Amino acid sequence: MSPQSWLTEGVSVTLSCEVRDSSTGWTFSWYRVVPHREGLTPALDINGYLGYYVDLLSDSSRGAGGSYTLSPAALHHTGVYVCRAERGEPANQTLYSNLQPLWITGESPPVSLIISPNRTQHFDDDFLSLSCEGQNDSTGWTMIQYTHRWSVSDCSSFWGSVTGSTCNIRFLYTSHTGVYWCQSESGGSSNPVNITVHDGSVILESPVHPVTEGDPLTLHCLLHPMVTSDLRADLYKDGLLIQNQTAGEMTIHTVSKSDDGLYHCKHPERGESPHSWVSVRGLSHSEASFSVLGLFSNLLAASPYLLVSIILGVKCYRAHAQTGENQSQNAVMEE
Repeated sequence: MSPQSWLTEGVSVTLSCEVRDSSTGWTFSWYRVVPHREGLTPALDINGYLGYYVDLLSDSSRGAGGSYTLSPAALHHTGVYVCRAERGEPANQTLYSNLQPLWITGESPPVSLIISPNRTQHFDDDFLSLSCEGQNDSTGWTMIQYTHRWSVSDCSSFWGSVTGSTCNIRFLYTSHTGVYWCQSESGGSSNPVNITVHDGSVILESPVHPVTEGDPLTLHCLLHPMVTSDLRADLYKDGLLIQNQTAGEMTIHTVSKSDDGLYHCKHPERGESPHSWVSVRGLSHSEASFSVLGLFSNLLAASPYLLVSIILGVKCYRAHAQTGENQSQNAVMEE
């Protein structure tokens, strides 16, 4: 795939499929990997065992030449893709390709994925709740998970209980580490979220969703509740120490794009947390316009008071000057 897996909607993405050591006479079909449901095609591995389920893309034929382009890429393209090739009569089919995840994020998804506790990293045995909350209607949404071990599955398949559009996982395992997103039968999608479950003693508390440029950002290093130790942790960004032997907290009051990066904690005795990417997104045109408008409105709101202050200042100055002038005239007349 070109470019990388995590992208912003509106870009162009090309998936390419090729047959090893052979390049002529093949036509290609394109599929999405999906949770199991009736009528789906099972994809078997080289030993004939079930690996995952696939759904043929409705426009798969346009990628028959080996390249399938999404332009522009949209939120609903989030998912995991595979291809396969065939040639000859009768058709000689290859196995399915490797799984290729594609994560698309947007500014205003039709539904938001809400996570509680609201952080990207969690201890094993923790409780986790994931909810799909729409702008108008939260019904009809399914929680989807992708992990390298279990492929693509829904909430009931990864030891969760479903209540409406909420998935509750009572006991987290490291196998729950993966990418989660909400998806509707009509193809709508939320922004995907990367969740890491750690079986160690230290995790990093960082925001689940991208932080908007100009907003504050606070990062915490957390120790497992069963661990009794001083929280003296070093904080790293992109492998470089940025804060050491503190109470495990750092606040950036106004974030910028330069704060994008991979963060983790390191405790002198209890080890390191996993690494989590903190993403900073720039202001959209509407947000930037709103910000300027807000500043202008604040100036307008303050201007009457400013104007009154200026008028009073001028009057006081004139009165003071007039008093001084009268005193000078009186002194002259007395002489």
